Amino acid sequence: MDRSEDLVAKDPEPRIHPTAEMKGCKLGRYAAIGERVVLREVIVGDFSYFERHAEAIYTMIGKFCSIAANSRINALEHPIERLTQHKVSYRPNEYFRWLGVDAAFRDRRRSKAVTIGHDVWIGHGAVILPGIAIGNGAVVGANAVVTRDVPSYTIVAGVPAKPLRQRFAPEIAVRIEALAWWDWPVEKLARAVPDMQAMPIEAFLDRWENDAV
Repeated sequence: MDRSEDLVAKDPEPRIHPTAEMKGCKLGRYAAIGERVVLREVIVGDFSYFERHAEAIYTMIGKFCSIAANSRINALEHPIERLTQHKVSYRPNEYFRWLGVDAAFRDRRRSKAVTIGHDVWIGHGAVILPGIAIGNGAVVGANAVVTRDVPSYTIVAGVPAKPLRQRFAPEIAVRIEALAWWDWPVEKLARAVPDMQAMPIEAFLDRWENDAV
């Protein structure tokens, strides 16, 4: 962190609740992991956070994402084509001394990673199925089950999740993505927050598209 960030920003170290469980994860600056969250091989971008009891595996999450409580990202897949779909066929080590984890099935799961862009809101209790991509600025409604990719700045809800509306007109969404505010230095972001709170989106873009610092 440079000196200008020292003047405006708090400690950038990730905050991890002591009851959270993580394995093979990478957390960005200011990331926050809530109570009893379970993460396995997840990349969490700067400023993104998980609320309590959420779970994710094999997932790449962008910056400034809001993951609500009880959500599940990359929900477990079972090998329904086998004689049994029970985990005895892919994690037999939990039951038998001389049988190990099914590496091929684990690799199959890893190959279906979920990708979440920047500034995405995943609502309470939402479920994201394997292999899904969610674009920047999208919203997933509470208790939705996402079975298809979600385009940027699209609000989806339901079971299965379907588009409800766009957050912004297409030309505004294009300008926001071009602005890429999620990559701004912390000092610039701090200066912009009051305008985020007070200005209509077009006025904000007009103001900050021309700010070079």
